[in-house]
Amino acid sequence: MWFEYHHKYSNRCFGALMRKLDQRGVAALEFCIVGAVFLTMVFAIFDLGRYAITVQSLRSLANAGARQVMISCYTPAAAQQKTPSCSGDPLPTDVAKQNVAPFSFVGTSAPTLSAATGSGVITVQASQPKFGMLLPIWGAQLDQPSASTEIPF
Repeated sequence: MWFEYHHKYSNRCFGALMRKLDQRGVAALEFCIVGAVFLTMVFAIFDLGRYAITVQSLRSLANAGARQVMISCYTPAAAQQKTPSCSGDPLPTDVAKQNVAPFSFVGTSAPTLSAATGSGVITVQASQPKFGMLLPIWGAQLDQPSASTEIPF
């Protein structure tokens, strides 16, 4: 009788212990599933924020280039003839570009700035050629950010 009671009691303790051991890995598994999704979302938000800052810096750089084009290319003679001819980089030094758009100079790549005369407008375009998104989920669509400003004449 003592053996039967002791045997039943030890089975109950052993069963409870096994159920408790079976539950320990569940929290780690849930954390892995939720943590992977959470970290992906955090990195996606960081990546899109970095892209937005780069595009805004390029807009500022294109606007500063357009101001420089207005100063250097719109001479009184060009305004009378209505044919200003501006091409190339309105801000030729990297120091001038870095003063306008400091966030574009993170890392080893520098933004490019170009002005081109078209039919009735001068287009100043700023781009970041070596920009790359951190997460591969975006594809290649966001790897070449650029901004442009048009000046009518």
